[in-house]
This record gives sequence, C-alpha cells and structure tokens, in this order.
Amino acid sequence: MSEAMKGDSKQTLLPKLRFPEFREEPGWTKAPLRAYAMLVKDRVGAAKCTPYTVTSGVGLVSQQEKFGRTIAGNSFKNYLRLKKNDFAYNKSATKAFPQGYIARYLHDDDPGAVPNSIFTCFRVNESEVDPTYLDYLFASNLHGRWLKTFLTVGARAHGSLNVRDYDLLALPVPLPRGKSSLAEQQKIANCLTSLDEVIAAHGRKLEILQAHKKGLMQQLFPRAGETLPSLRFPEFRDKPEWSRKPLGDLFETGTGGTPDRAIKEYWGGGIPWITTSLVDGNVIRTAEEFITEQGLENSSAKLFPAGTVLIALYGQGKTRGKVAILEIEATTNQACAAVLPLGPIDPTFTFLSLGARYEELRALSNSGGQENLSQRLIRALPFSYPDDRSEQEKIVGCLSSLDDLVAAQVDALTALKTHKVGLMQQLFPSPERT
Repeated sequence: MSEAMKGDSKQTLLPKLRFPEFREEPGWTKAPLRAYAMLVKDRVGAAKCTPYTVTSGVGLVSQQEKFGRTIAGNSFKNYLRLKKNDFAYNKSATKAFPQGYIARYLHDDDPGAVPNSIFTCFRVNESEVDPTYLDYLFASNLHGRWLKTFLTVGARAHGSLNVRDYDLLALPVPLPRGKSSLAEQQKIANCLTSLDEVIAAHGRKLEILQAHKKGLMQQLFPRAGETLPSLRFPEFRDKPEWSRKPLGDLFETGTGGTPDRAIKEYWGGGIPWITTSLVDGNVIRTAEEFITEQGLENSSAKLFPAGTVLIALYGQGKTRGKVAILEIEATTNQACAAVLPLGPIDPTFTFLSLGARYEELRALSNSGGQENLSQRLIRALPFSYPDDRSEQEKIVGCLSSLDDLVAAQVDALTALKTHKVGLMQQLFPSPERT
C-alpha cells in the first residue's frame, strides 16, 4: 500500500462487523481518493465508442437505450473515453443524490464515452483498491456527504453542480490497512454482490407474479366490446352471459374538490383528503393530508364511503387512468373520479375490473393540449359484470389470493433491501467518522 494510503494512527477506524479472518489485522484508515485514483483525460476523437449517460441510482446506460437514439452529435469527439472499472461522476443533482452520482463502467470489450461537460472520470489503481468495493461506497453516497460541504444551494455551472476536481479527489475513503487490505475489500464486495444477486432474483420473481396477475386479469374480465371473459370458472360456464351497461347507468359517480389552502381552519382536521398521488392500483387505508368539517362544508369536496373506487382523471406520467379503492371514508381532490359502491356489484370486483382496463381508460382521454379523463367519459364507459354475485366473489377471491403472494414477495424484497442497508452500515465505518 502506498505511503499516502497508510494514513495517520489518529485516523484509525473500525467497522462494527469484520470477517473473522481479518479481526487481527490493523484498524482501518481513511485516505483521499487522489492517493489511488487518477483523472481520465482521454478523448474519443476518431475512435469508435458507445456514448453513455447516467441514470441516477442505476448506473451508466447507453444513450440509445435511454433516449432511443444517440444524442452526442458533433461534440462526441470531445467525450471522455472509459475502460472497464473506470468511474464517471455525473455532476447533475437528483433527489436521491443531490450532490451528483458516481457510476462504474462495467463493460470489458466495448469502450464507452461520456460527455466531458458534465462528467469527471477517474481510474483507480486496482492493485490497491477493489473497484467493486469502491462502487458500494459511492452507492451509499459517501461522496455526497463529503461534497455537500463544498456546495451551496443552486451552485451550478451550465446546468451542472459546480464541483472542482480537486475537491472530488480529496474525498476521504475508508480502507482496511495492512497486507490483507485488498483481500478484505474484496471479501466485503463479494458479500454485498451475493446479497445483490439474491435481491435481483426476488425482484425477478416479483415481476413474474405481477405479469401473471396482469395476464390473468385480462382473461377473467371480458375484452372491450365482449360480454364473456376468455376464462371462466367451471361452475359458471353454463351461466348466462355477463350484463353490460354504461358505468354511469349502474353507479353513482362524483369528483372531489380542494378547500382554500389560504384558510388554515380548513386544513389539519380529521377527514382524510386523497389526491392522485395515492392512486396506484391499491387499497387506500390512510391519507397524507386531512381537512376539517369546515373545509368540507366550504368546498366542493365530498365525503365518499368505504368501497368507493377512485380513478385518476389526470396526473403526471403514468398516473392518469390508475385506480384505487377506499377502505376508509375519505374526500378527494378534483383530479379523482369516484365510483360509489352499488349493492348488486361487489366493490372489489369493480375495482379489479377497472384496474384491468388501464390502457383502455388512458385511451379515452380527451384529445387536446392536455389529455385528461373526465367524469363524462367515465360514466359512458361500458362495464360488464356477471349478475350472479357469487361469480364476482369467486373472481375477487382468486385475484386476492394472488395479491397476497405479490404482497408477500414485496415484503420479502423490502426486507432484503433493508438488510443490505443495515449490513453496509456495519461493514463500513460510520459515515460520521469517515
């Protein structure tokens, strides 16, 4: 290990958790990034390279994959060239990484390139520092905690954070000391990589369950214009076709409203107030905001009963057309359409049926500057259902059982991710000391 990396005895650090074979090794130290890293200055020029960008929290992604095209243009010749295990610091702030994101280039046989205008790239001495180990430290935002001391709010240049290379390379990095330093780094990296592989496997299982549910819903409910589903439970196959009527002929519908935010007496009460940010194919059991009786009486907000199905009429991104069902009495803002429960039709059946028609609902949107749904369009939507409520309940029970599996898988995935965070906190010295 270089003299710069041996550190000062006063700087000795110890993680809470250390692998048995390293417990007799010296304590850790911290060394500046510049002690084992050098800036990458190579430009693309006339070389053949794949242009990349960074997705915060994910890593380097080719421009073709992210944007559907290459956006490098004439500036490509000035891009910085990357080799495997080079790091690229994107000086653009995101919510998760307000001081920018550092990604590692992982490709062996494909030279990559990133814009020199918003990236600082560096290459580490792999005989002293394991790149995977370092990658995990950056993923935990080690650099962000350091760099925020050099940044002021809005300190930007050409849309990027105004971070000097000198300050980045001064980043103190915690490292094991002694002859086994590299081996201990690799042990930590391998441990976390194995856990990431387990997390990825659980993530794939969750995707499979969600895809299975989506496919099953498409079979258990009739397609647009049809009155029979393609899959029907055996005991109902000789029953009549499903009834089909405009949704507005079957259900009472409504929309909500927003009390005047300038009047504090309207807010902070005990009445849940729901916005489209909470509508995501889910059961709503609580709210993020609450209004008072006075707010309810002096606005167009209405109190809807439990069992009401909410449809997002508009919202950014993918929100429009999503549905949710209330498990509580609640009010909503004007961006939600409410389909109130009707005795002959199971409310959860209504929720699941409309949830299976997400793309169809989005296609109903008004053609215009902003493609929104409206209560009129919702009321005109044809709605199919079996008159026999026991068939409705059979469908609900089937999909609810699958929902239980999905929920259990989500919990397992969440627990693994939480375990990883806790494990990293023990395998590395505390951020405060680092």
